[in-house]
Amino acid sequence: MKEYYYDLHIHSCLSPCGDDEMTPNNIAGMGVVAKLDIMALTDHNTCRNCPAFFKTAEANGIVPVAGMELTTAEDIHLVCLFENLEDAMKFDAAVSEKRIPFKNRVDIFGEQMIMDENDEVIGTEENLLSNATLITVDEAPALVESFGGICYPAHIDREANGIVATLGIFPELPFFPCAEYHDGDKRKEYEEKFPLLTSKPFVVSSDAHYLWDISGRLNCFELDCNDNPADIRKKLFERLKGL
Repeated sequence: MKEYYYDLHIHSCLSPCGDDEMTPNNIAGMGVVAKLDIMALTDHNTCRNCPAFFKTAEANGIVPVAGMELTTAEDIHLVCLFENLEDAMKFDAAVSEKRIPFKNRVDIFGEQMIMDENDEVIGTEENLLSNATLITVDEAPALVESFGGICYPAHIDREANGIVATLGIFPELPFFPCAEYHDGDKRKEYEEKFPLLTSKPFVVSSDAHYLWDISGRLNCFELDCNDNPADIRKKLFERLKGL
């Protein structure tokens, strides 16, 4: 068994309110500084900076995970992660059809930049990425699973866009295999309120929109695997699913 330090909730400059300095190379570089082993890129309702991030992370010796922070129709945030980049991009295409077009206010939210592995801007997203999609919280887990991924509620200990704050409970259905905390010190408090959480693996991640928000060497999983990135991702997903 080996400890793998992670941050599984990070936004790039493609996300609204994501700092312009959150480029694929800068994120990977900060991961090196922070001595992280695994990092997931989870922009709002898109995976389009994941291809560039995969290349920059691997070049820096970090295991990349392709992801998305999905906003449901109820305005609940869910972290969606994929073992394979190709599956993430197929999911991205499916979500794009369920987004509600609303023009981005660049003066408020920034450019929403799509980048290549050299941190060159190759496009921008004209419509705001953070608003609710047409995908309900009940539909989301099965949809993500159909693309080979896993999804779980983001920052359940936060008021804004947290599933507990929105619904008043951590629901039995739909089934979520795990849950994310922004502040790991709140885990016991939430497990006492919602005993269902005691039987689930938990994740503590940063929800970083700025480089300095990326987690340091704070949270880890013990995984029994070799140093091949694909094997590490496989074992990570097994852990998140409670297998």
